[in-house]
Amino acid sequence: MSKIISIETFTTQSVGIVRVRTEDGLEGYGQVASYHSDISAKVLHRQIAPYVLGADSDDIASLAERIVIGEHKFPGSYICRAVGGVDTALWDLRGKREGKSVCELLGGKPRRLSVYGSSMSRNIKPEEEAERLVRLQDKYGIRAFKIRIADNFGNDVDRWPGRTEAIVPTVRKAIGDDTILLVDANSGYTPKRAIEVGRMLEQYNVGHFEEPCPYPELEWTAEVAAALTVPVSGGEQDCDLAQFRRMIQMKAVDIVQPDICYLGGISRALSVARMAEEAGLPCTPHAANHSMVTLFTMHLLGALPNGGPFMEYSIEETKWLNGLYTSDPFAIRDGEVSIPDEPGWGVTIHPDWLDKAEYTLSSP
Repeated sequence: MSKIISIETFTTQSVGIVRVRTEDGLEGYGQVASYHSDISAKVLHRQIAPYVLGADSDDIASLAERIVIGEHKFPGSYICRAVGGVDTALWDLRGKREGKSVCELLGGKPRRLSVYGSSMSRNIKPEEEAERLVRLQDKYGIRAFKIRIADNFGNDVDRWPGRTEAIVPTVRKAIGDDTILLVDANSGYTPKRAIEVGRMLEQYNVGHFEEPCPYPELEWTAEVAAALTVPVSGGEQDCDLAQFRRMIQMKAVDIVQPDICYLGGISRALSVARMAEEAGLPCTPHAANHSMVTLFTMHLLGALPNGGPFMEYSIEETKWLNGLYTSDPFAIRDGEVSIPDEPGWGVTIHPDWLDKAEYTLSSP
C-alpha cells in the first residue's frame, strides 16, 4: 500500500492534465475530459481531492465508485470528468510501479489496432468530405471512416436541407464498397425520421448508425434499433452505470460506446465493457480527439475480448493540442496505430506544455 500525497492539475480551457504522487515517490499522469477542462479541475480539487488524498493508490476501481457514491447529490458529467482524471493518473502510476503498460495491467498485450477515420465536421460539403477521405485512404491505408449526418440535437433538421441524403451516397461511391462506412447523427432525430434515414443507410451498407436519437431517450433509440438491420450504437454521453445497464438490457443499442473520460476513467469504462460482453455486444469506446482519451482507448481496446474491430481516430486538426506530447503516440501506418508498450500510458507530457498551463495543487 502506498498512499496518495498530492494531486496536481495543469489546465487550459480545453485540456486538463492530472498528476498524482504517492509517498514512495512515484507519479502518474492522467487527464480530465477535454473541453471546459479548467472547470473539471476546479471540481477535482474541491470535491474529489478529499476522497483521494491519503487513499491507497492501488485501490483504483473502489476509489472511483466511493467518490461517485459520496457525491451522489452532484450526479453527472463534471464529477465523472474529474474522477476520470484521478483514475487515469493512478493507472499510469500503477503501470510504472509494476513495469507494465496499462494494456498489460488490464490483461491485454500491446499490439497494433485498426482505426476508423472519424470526421467531426457537418459544415463540409459532401464532395469535399469524399475527397479528403479518399486522400486519407490513399495516404494512410485507412479501411473505415465515419461521417456526420443530421444536426447535433437537431430534432429532425439537417445542417442544410438534403445534406444527409447527399453525403452518404457520395462518400460511399468515393471510398468504395470494400471500405467500411459509419455515420453519426449526434442525437439528431426522432424515431420516425431516424428509421427513414436508417432505411437509406441500409441501402449503402453502413456499418453503424450512431446516436440516432437524443441520447437520454433510450426508448426512442430502442425503437430505432428494433426496426433496422444496420447496427445502432451509442453511449458516449452517458456517465451513469445504471443508465448503461438499462441501455443494454432494453436492447437500445447493438454497439456500446462509453467515453473513458466522460464516464470517469478506465475502471468504470471496464465495468461497461463487461456489461456489454455479458450481453454479447461489442464495445467500441468514443475517442473524439487526440488528447489522452485516444491513448486511454488504445490501451483499453487492447485488453477487451469484445472490443470492436476499429478504434475511433479523429481526422481533424486540433491546434489546442499542439505541443502536448514529447513525441506523437498516434502515428498511423497501414490504417493502424500501435499501443505503447512502455510502463503506464507510455507517453511523456511535454514539460513546456505543463509550464504554460494553469497550475493547482491539492495536498494534505
